[in-house]
Amino acid sequence: MQRVMIVGGPGSGKSTLARRLGEALGLPVFHFDHIHWKPGWTPRPEEEKLALVKEIVAGDAWVLEGDHSRSYALRIARAEMLVFLDMPRRLRMARLVRRRLEYHGRTRPDLPEGCPEQLSLEFLHWSWNWDRAQRPNVLRLAEESAAKLAVHILRSPGEAQRFVEDLKALSLKSAQL
Repeated sequence: MQRVMIVGGPGSGKSTLARRLGEALGLPVFHFDHIHWKPGWTPRPEEEKLALVKEIVAGDAWVLEGDHSRSYALRIARAEMLVFLDMPRRLRMARLVRRRLEYHGRTRPDLPEGCPEQLSLEFLHWSWNWDRAQRPNVLRLAEESAAKLAVHILRSPGEAQRFVEDLKALSLKSAQL
């Protein structure tokens, strides 16, 4: 597996899974927050974001995580695997709060410099409603993509952990052959 697309709601663990898969498979990792944001929480123009996604997915190997639906088609066209982290809302919301406390006044590794952790009411509202507004689209994407690439829907942290361990074991086995 050389090209992996990871999607899921805010707080689902996309960045963590991407880092772990990148390490396990020896692949470069790209976080969509680096594509979307410039320092100071300044959003990039849409055409600039899409150009950056095109550049990344043109590569032979990558793990690209993020939930930017306008770039789904670009990513799916080159991906070999789609991973949807379909975590429960309560878990995601708790993770958002914990992340805010853990990185208070600092920038997370999956964000560009100059974007210290924050948690606005607007983002919390959007995150709370993600299941209703976005999840059906991601489920449809997974269903439509299953014929051309490996699709994995992970619904718990334990499933995500086993997924990484299984892929790492497969990768090690392939390397030994």
